[in-house]
Amino acid sequence: MLRNYQHNIKRSLISEWERHCSVMVQMPTGTGKTHLLASLVDEELRAENGESCVWIVAHRRELVEQIEATVARYGISKEDGRVKVLSIQWLSRHWGDVKNEQPSLIVIDEAHHALAETYRELWLRYPETKKLGMTATPCRLNRKGFTDLFDVLIASDSIADFIRQGWLSAFDYVSIRPDSEDQRLIDGLEKRGADGDFQVKEMDAVLNRRPTIERLYESVRQYAHGKKGIVYAVSIGHAGNIAAYYNNKGVNAVAIDSKTPARVRKQLVEGFRQGRIQVLVNVDVFSEGFDCPDVEFVQMARPTLSLAKYLQQVGRGLRKTEGKEACVLIDNVGLYRLFGLPTTCRDWQAMFEGRLAGKGYPAANARNVSCMAAGQAKDVALDTDGLLETIVSHGQLMECLQGNSPLRDNHVSQAENLKPYKDRQSGLWGLKHGQTITATAQYRTVFDVKDNWAAVRFDDNRTGIVEGNGSIRMKLDRYLYMKFLPDGIVAVTDNAGRTSYVDLKTSKQYNVKPEVLKFGGIEMLRVGMLYYSRTKHVYKSPLGLDSFDLVPRGFYLRIYSGPADSRKFRHIDRGDAFLHRDCLCILADDGDEYYGFCGELADGSIVVADEKGNYYHATDGKGKRYIACEHPNTQDEDFDVAVSRLKAEAEARAAKMCKDFQREKERKRQERLAGIQKAVPFQSGLKWGLKLGDRIVVPPVYRNIQAPVGNYCAVEANPRQWGVIMLDGKVVIEARYTNVEINKNGTARLTVFPGITKTVNLKKR
Repeated sequence: MLRNYQHNIKRSLISEWERHCSVMVQMPTGTGKTHLLASLVDEELRAENGESCVWIVAHRRELVEQIEATVARYGISKEDGRVKVLSIQWLSRHWGDVKNEQPSLIVIDEAHHALAETYRELWLRYPETKKLGMTATPCRLNRKGFTDLFDVLIASDSIADFIRQGWLSAFDYVSIRPDSEDQRLIDGLEKRGADGDFQVKEMDAVLNRRPTIERLYESVRQYAHGKKGIVYAVSIGHAGNIAAYYNNKGVNAVAIDSKTPARVRKQLVEGFRQGRIQVLVNVDVFSEGFDCPDVEFVQMARPTLSLAKYLQQVGRGLRKTEGKEACVLIDNVGLYRLFGLPTTCRDWQAMFEGRLAGKGYPAANARNVSCMAAGQAKDVALDTDGLLETIVSHGQLMECLQGNSPLRDNHVSQAENLKPYKDRQSGLWGLKHGQTITATAQYRTVFDVKDNWAAVRFDDNRTGIVEGNGSIRMKLDRYLYMKFLPDGIVAVTDNAGRTSYVDLKTSKQYNVKPEVLKFGGIEMLRVGMLYYSRTKHVYKSPLGLDSFDLVPRGFYLRIYSGPADSRKFRHIDRGDAFLHRDCLCILADDGDEYYGFCGELADGSIVVADEKGNYYHATDGKGKRYIACEHPNTQDEDFDVAVSRLKAEAEARAAKMCKDFQREKERKRQERLAGIQKAVPFQSGLKWGLKLGDRIVVPPVYRNIQAPVGNYCAVEANPRQWGVIMLDGKVVIEARYTNVEINKNGTARLTVFPGITKTVNLKKR
């Protein structure tokens, strides 16, 4: 049985597949990605009447067996043959073995690795196949987005939400002090590896030393004595030294790395699951795909600049299991100061699009330690002795997440980000960018900040949203708590504990959490069974409007709303005009109004009407311009006159666009043909095709094929049935001649019967 949030993601995914071929889903570690995957695979197999094939592709061979075992628990066995779990390494070497298979669904596990070139072949070979990428962290250190592969991102609730709802474990978080010896060593790391992260060689030289390892053990002894846990080390040597030291201190620890034989690794993991082994020390082995819910502590002994690695590591400890009250996260390398707590809100959409890197910035953080989530007077208590300081206990975490008190999160962003500060003399809060104060101390509370917005409590106890310079965006009632959610939604909680949601774009308030639907540059909200526009003049759908009634058309969204809107407007006189009756639309980059849809012109531009009876001509990338009105003052403003002129202009533009398109299409085709004229015939089994190096130009589907002559090639489809194709596979002459001879001048001599021939000009066909 799927949980409610899994059902919601599944519904969103199926809905997105109706519009997009390739979708990425983000779900935190431990929230049941594989369970959801199994449900989707099962539904896919049923929908295709038993004739479909599903591929699940992993980026490491070690994950294949884990996925097979997990999926098998849901009744989907690899012996069935219709579901294949493959490593991308195997697949990249065995394309010939699967060339006849046509999967109806391809699932990419840990899809944040999908930017590797080996994955792109999947998109090239199966462009129309549905694809699902699943990951906890859709981000990259180098700020490369995923939009070249995936059309849209579906993001689940945050880690904070899952902990609040009881699906993930609460945690105690302890970290090294900012003035500690270990933090000083880490701040001194200067070299970077090829992936942009800290260089392993330098980290190993700095941290793989006896004093540092002694402090690692002392941290475990103090905060996780007798508990079962995972340690993340820098290198193979570092892992071995940690395990040896822990064993000398009476802790049953083993080191595992990529060179550990698979059989040995399996035995060690099984010993850990059964409790015979207390601590696993690993080197990037258990960052992904490792499922052991009763992990009681996670120790981070490996510095990283990668947000993905950080969340994958801490996520190993957040799975729930019976009898586990909380997990202890021991941060011996100060990752908290780079990334914040695991519960910090992440802008996954910005990272998915490549607008934001999944990266920490140590230099900025060292200069600007500040409180990102300021609040009431109660501070989180810090340890005053020992090697580490307690950032938050699980009790304080739950109190914060339930809205009873704020959480101090010494997460530091880049210097230019907006952050609150407290004036010690007045006790009030203000705002600043870096070290520059942009709004003086005037607020009783700063609940949350995001981008250039802050959620605050004013001096009169009312709450609201202000810009970074203090300008008031909106004033609200006296709420107990406020929090920014993704996509410009603010959650507000009243004194009775009821939560409602405010849309920052429209200032409209909803009792149910809105789901943001994105159609390129246009956004709609789905609230329960109703749809709302994110325009200042808000459109509210009638009951019964379905997602199929929202039709994205690039620069505008057409809404088949029925006679729900009282406004009356005229329509362009075209054969399909009846389809546009009662149609509304929203224009991209127009946040003010929704419009009546009057019709589409030959060049794809449209005519729309506002509620005052004004008509506009809207064009992709050029916005709208006024053309007419219901009560014209001049003949030029008459609807019929204006539309007649627009039609003629649009038809001329459309004709020119068509010619330009065909000309450009042919130019590109000729360039493509010129680039493959050195292709040579190759045989696969009993069939022949064309190949250029390792690249297949024409698949092996012919009984015989001759060497190319210019852009053409003679092929035999059946015995003594020859024809002509171009080098890109386009059939020029059907294969029904007993013989074909292609000449260099672009003509071909075709033998109809022995002794009867004809010559044709291939360039004119």
